[in-house]
Amino acid sequence: MEDEIRAELAKMKRRLKTLQGQLGRLGPVMRGSVVEIGTKNKQPYFSLNKNKKTKMIYLGKKREAQAREYSMNYKKLVEIVEEMTEINMMLLKTDHSSRKPIALTRTDPPLLG
Repeated sequence: MEDEIRAELAKMKRRLKTLQGQLGRLGPVMRGSVVEIGTKNKQPYFSLNKNKKTKMIYLGKKREAQAREYSMNYKKLVEIVEEMTEINMMLLKTDHSSRKPIALTRTDPPLLG
């Protein structure tokens, strides 16, 4: 039984390392979404709700794909952080004074900066 627990903990730690690597490869992120405005001639805008106010910038066709990519990267970032949170909560729950939660080492790249 102890071997099964150790194996499961090792599996969770490996998954955390994989997720950390995915974070490092995400690229630029922007919270918000691309919307199209107009009835006859729809135009792409980037929309962001901040402080209960909607901010929009006109994208044009040239910047639309880039803005969509940044927005998708943000959604992936949130998914990764959620999974990492669940794993770290499980690791903390199994902490029996001799085990410590996964922490970044000095050689690991910064997560968000």
